[in-house]
Amino acid sequence: MRPIEALLEIIRDEGVTRIFGNPGTTELPLMDALVEAPDLEYVLGLQEGSVVAMADGYARASRRTAFVSLHVAAGVANGMIGMLNALRSRTPMVIVAGQQDRRHLLQDPMLSGDLVGLASAATKFAFEVQHARDLPLVLRRAFALAARPPAGPVLISVPMDLLEEDVDVAVPARSPVSGPGPAVAGVAEAAALLAAAERPVVIAGDGVGRAGAVQALVAVAEGLGATVYHQPMNDGIDFPGGHPLYAGMLAPRNTAIRETLAEHDAALIVGCHAFMPHHYTPGSAVPDGLDIVQIDEDPAEIGRNFPVRHGLTGDLAATLRALADRLDVPSAPDRAQRIGAATDEARAAVESAARDAYGPVPMDPGAAAHAVAAGLPADAVVVEEAITTGLRLRAVLRQDRPGSYVHTVGGGLGWGIGAAVGTRLADPDRPVVAVLGDGCAMFGLQGLWSAARYEVPVAFVVMNNGEYRTLKDTLDQSGGASAEHGRYVGMDLTGPALDWQAAGRLFDIDTVRPESADALRDAVASVKDLTRPLLIEARITGHGR
Repeated sequence: MRPIEALLEIIRDEGVTRIFGNPGTTELPLMDALVEAPDLEYVLGLQEGSVVAMADGYARASRRTAFVSLHVAAGVANGMIGMLNALRSRTPMVIVAGQQDRRHLLQDPMLSGDLVGLASAATKFAFEVQHARDLPLVLRRAFALAARPPAGPVLISVPMDLLEEDVDVAVPARSPVSGPGPAVAGVAEAAALLAAAERPVVIAGDGVGRAGAVQALVAVAEGLGATVYHQPMNDGIDFPGGHPLYAGMLAPRNTAIRETLAEHDAALIVGCHAFMPHHYTPGSAVPDGLDIVQIDEDPAEIGRNFPVRHGLTGDLAATLRALADRLDVPSAPDRAQRIGAATDEARAAVESAARDAYGPVPMDPGAAAHAVAAGLPADAVVVEEAITTGLRLRAVLRQDRPGSYVHTVGGGLGWGIGAAVGTRLADPDRPVVAVLGDGCAMFGLQGLWSAARYEVPVAFVVMNNGEYRTLKDTLDQSGGASAEHGRYVGMDLTGPALDWQAAGRLFDIDTVRPESADALRDAVASVKDLTRPLLIEARITGHGR
């Protein structure tokens, strides 16, 4: 079959039913072929950042490798924020980027560029195909590599004239590859070390949720009677938020992590890129003398930043089950009861403070976050890109089902709108609520057009404080001139203020502007019945107010 036919045949065989893209001249052979391929839906985004974000959300919710089509060097550059997020969040994705016609590449034609060079730092692998006969094999390799732990984006640059060639290319069959089995060596020793600990702690990394290993980790934590923390800025639900052993998220600073872990004598770290701090603080995240057991699918993670007593590489769920079977800790129930009492007290304090802050607009950010959490419909998915309000939201969410909370530890802004659209496209039976900072939303605003075009019933809750509050808060902590003078350069989104009602009209999206925390809760509760997108503007207090 011809190269373009081979491309479509392979992506079908790899489970692709949707192509996320924004076309240009180099994609015209693909776009023309799709006219006669009604089984492959082309999801149009108006900017490549939104395109890759939609694919990211779709891949996570569908648990399949997403397929993306980008346009030449500029399109790859626009999509790189999304690729960086996908790389950090380990989202499997194959990106085919159109390259200029090979017959005049030597002349440095318009739109051409070093696509592989651009993408290399933001992908697991990038490669440019030069011969039609190689395209099918490269595509097969790309899908295999994108899904292999650690998963991530793979980019293939394909010259447009290659897809137009009228030559016959062979299509290799897909090679099914079994996943890793459980770790064998060291499980008994690791179980003995953890069982002997008096104050064990468990750190749940995002690999746990990706591997479907949450219940296996619960069995280990309960078998130990251990306090459980999420990794810093976790991307998903890796341990049930309502479980009595769950104590929240580790703060993304080495000193804070070290202070927390210093209260324990043994730690189990599972599926975690340990550790990714945000703000620099001196010293290791791990206190001296802490005995560590680390489990991961990727052997490169074991002992990456600090020594471990036992490093186990293998399938997370199977390895955790094997570990749980070897635990016999008589003191575990008593420890679990004490930990549960402490977590109940801490949660009650957070709940009380948030409820006490309820009132009219502008709302307290903690009250607004609580109102969103309180209004969530059953089985809702929260897609969060809200920075300061997002931290408050994490403190009050009690979601237990994996996939109910989605974030990107990559930190590239503009991801949230597109990711929410992709999430709902992949899982249309679950309500999706995107909680967005106003600054974050502006980076990915074009995604609202895709939501409207495909009538994707997502509720976009924009936390509007008219500023980059996280930057102001950080400057306050540093004690510099900004805090001294109360003047923050380049951090206010006013003059003009952002008009989110007008944004809704621009994209033909219904909008509401709740006048209180109670009204915000009710607006979020109503999204269970959505049939088209809705923008909810939540006006909250800003820095110093």
